[in-house]
Amino acid sequence: METIHIYHTNDIHSHFENWPQINRLLIEKRQSHEAAGDAFFLFDIGDNVDRSHPFTEGTKGKGNIRLLNEAGYDAVTIGNNEGITMSKEALSSLYDDAEFDVILGNLVDLDGEFPQWASEYKIYETDRGTKIGVIGATALYTQFYATLGWRILPPREKLKEIAEKIASKADILICLSHMGLAEDEKLAKECPLIDVILGAHTHHLFTDGEFVGNTLLAATEKYGDYTGHVTIEFDEVMKRVSDKRATLYPSETLPVNDDDVKKLNELLDLGKLAMQEKLFYNPSPLKQNLFAPSPLSAFFGRALIDYTKADCAMFNAGIFLGSLDSGWVTKEDMHSLLPHPINVCVISLEGTELLEIFDLSLNEEWPKVTVKGLGFRGALMGAMLYERLYKNRYGQLFAGNREVVPGEIYTLATLDMFTFGFFFPSLKYAKKDYYMPELIRDIASDYGRKYFRESTAPPEHNL
Repeated sequence: METIHIYHTNDIHSHFENWPQINRLLIEKRQSHEAAGDAFFLFDIGDNVDRSHPFTEGTKGKGNIRLLNEAGYDAVTIGNNEGITMSKEALSSLYDDAEFDVILGNLVDLDGEFPQWASEYKIYETDRGTKIGVIGATALYTQFYATLGWRILPPREKLKEIAEKIASKADILICLSHMGLAEDEKLAKECPLIDVILGAHTHHLFTDGEFVGNTLLAATEKYGDYTGHVTIEFDEVMKRVSDKRATLYPSETLPVNDDDVKKLNELLDLGKLAMQEKLFYNPSPLKQNLFAPSPLSAFFGRALIDYTKADCAMFNAGIFLGSLDSGWVTKEDMHSLLPHPINVCVISLEGTELLEIFDLSLNEEWPKVTVKGLGFRGALMGAMLYERLYKNRYGQLFAGNREVVPGEIYTLATLDMFTFGFFFPSLKYAKKDYYMPELIRDIASDYGRKYFRESTAPPEHNL
């Protein structure tokens, strides 16, 4: 009987507050298991990178890869944060220095070729000769990937295809799935060849794992709050898995030492140091207001219109996590102000639809709603704000200089978080164009560079 230990993390989202403890746990467990003669494998299931953290933004995600290398990861798959918040060029170079495999079976170039930095599958062999096949896939964001120059394939169907292809070559089959719980459950039912599915994306947690048929599902929630451990007992004579079980290590129970805080501060300082580039000189303070229009929201609204050329714009005040002081504005300033991995989207709406969206946006409860996910990295929704979208004193809605009337088409620039259907169900199905890979902070920065030129700075401050 051979004992195989599999450790896994998912959806860390650059939350490094627990990382020193997790790193220490993983290194100690590898040493302990290998000293006992057992096999050890370590996987990350995506969304390790999150551009909301200064260290990740400042190092273009490569700092995350260095941390994974130091912990000794064997393989990872990507999540949507690696896949669609980075340009194609940035993603293609993200893993240049990786000392682990990237296993991703459902992302290809537009010509159908697999990217050089990823593998459709890998088969690992323990010291005792047991072959472990590992497959992986990420969530289906078709339009986002297409806009970036990728082609994303249906993940569940692709995983079944690969599993059937390599089943005869492997004794044990492990799936790294950044698809979400519902898709994992379907995959387990449709493909019993898979022994273990390590899950992610929907931030679900299985304290002791969960069985669907004979397939074990395991997941560690989010933000490094837990580290997962799956133990497989493999009968070498019968060539079959005789037992498999899952458990968790809560980060709050892991010992903390004096160097841990120092390491976290070092990561933060590295990121901030890399973002000291001056972008533009701001001649006057731009204050925020969470519950009303403000000088900062006016600046941002004009930036959206200038960038997209849309008729009007709509966004929420909660996206601003501070104000902009007068003086030189750096990349760090803009990242602190708008840390969200959110893109702009332009939606084409018929007059009746735009009237409906505007009326829905006036919901008096929304400003104090806590928003989680959707790329949003703030806290409260804040007031819904508009640029070139207003009602005159007679109650008629205007988009730019045009009255909004049924039958006419209008373009609305907004945040991609509003296109997923949670706040505005109809926008999920509307005709839309995503502007990528630029994030909203990039658009605001470009606007500042365009209209607040260096000549506005005092002579002694000019570069």
